[in-house]
Amino acid sequence: MLKELGLYDQIALIVVVLGGIFWGLVGLFNLFLVTAILGNFLGRIIYIGVGVAAGWLCYQIYLEKMKKA
Repeated sequence: MLKELGLYDQIALIVVVLGGIFWGLVGLFNLFLVTAILGNFLGRIIYIGVGVAAGWLCYQIYLEKMKKA
């Protein structure tokens, strides 16, 4: 599956998976690992990056669906 994805798609997928793991830690243990390691400002930048990556993947899925329709 990853061979079919472009470079940006692979990066976005990795970022979203890692972001999901980090948010799982927040939900299970109230542990903001990114913020604890990088601080509040950089942590927020990372979380924004995860959101952008998720949006990119949604856009790519939309494009694929439009090709098949």
